[in-house]
Amino acid sequence: MFLGEVVGTCVLILLGDGVVAGVLLNRSKAQNGGWIVITFGWGIAVLMGVLASLAVTGGVAHLNPAVTIGLASANLVDWGDVPTLIAGQFVGAALGALLVYLAYLVHWKETDDAGLKLAVFSTGPAIRNAAANVITEVVGTAVLVFGVLAIFAKNNASFGSLGGFFVALLVLGIGLSLGGPTGYAINPARDLGPRIMHFILPIPGKGSSDWEYAWVPVVGPIVGGVIGALIAKAAFGL
Repeated sequence: MFLGEVVGTCVLILLGDGVVAGVLLNRSKAQNGGWIVITFGWGIAVLMGVLASLAVTGGVAHLNPAVTIGLASANLVDWGDVPTLIAGQFVGAALGALLVYLAYLVHWKETDDAGLKLAVFSTGPAIRNAAANVITEVVGTAVLVFGVLAIFAKNNASFGSLGGFFVALLVLGIGLSLGGPTGYAINPARDLGPRIMHFILPIPGKGSSDWEYAWVPVVGPIVGGVIGALIAKAAFGL
């Protein structure tokens, strides 16, 4: 389980933060690609992260502490497995962020805006309001976990191996519909792991890692994951 979460989350962050870097950093050929490019990139990142995780171990491919904790709270995952899964997710997220840093190594010094550099690694609100930002993350992550459980519910069992593809479409939809206010972290490891790497790595002119906001994309997704899992359990008879 641990290795599967490391590999899957690493791929998720490499491709997800990678598309953000391509769109935001100066002199990238993808610069100014826009929100649609970012959301589609993240959808593909989710698909490949899930497939990579399953290919390594045939495991659970959560890639997200909010999913893991949400499912455990609904008794759909053994609480004893939670620390191992989350540890793998954070290790994978850090490794993925490191690879993004290396892939765009010569572009950091070409980009003057410290905020854009941070945005490659972590999310930030369009309008800073802690209560509103948490609500956005709760809603987005509840939709994520509810949707994932709907995709794999027994009445949808005919989807079979296409489950990962539908999860990717779900994340794309969340990004397009609910991502505007906060950048849709919907995953504590996705945000906090790369934010820590932003703090550690020798990125020229990187500025603050915005620790004042860092709790929002951790707490909001965890609460949302629990809510989404409990609603899905009741609705689908899990």
